Amino acid sequence: MTYVRCDMIKAHILYSGTVQGVGFRYTVQRYAINLNLKGWVKNLPDGNVEVLVEGSKDKIDQLCEDVQSHYSGYIRNKDVQYNEIDSYDYKEFRIEF
Repeated sequence: MTYVRCDMIKAHILYSGTVQGVGFRYTVQRYAINLNLKGWVKNLPDGNVEVLVEGSKDKIDQLCEDVQSHYSGYIRNKDVQYNEIDSYDYKEFRIEF
């Protein structure tokens, strides 16, 4: 039987709006590193930005709040899907290209 640590969450976040060409990925990375979150952020060909992040739900929610506050005039929509995980897949938070 596998036990899931409830404090470990994986979130898949999709941002739309004016989120490319404004330093969005670098800002997400900086906030994520400051919160000790793991995962990645990348631009998508359709102009959206995709984030996969692992950590506690509280810290992931804080990341979302920080990003929303910083880019309030740029983000048109944010879609977040949370999943429980039993181990971290990533050792750092990086920008994917």
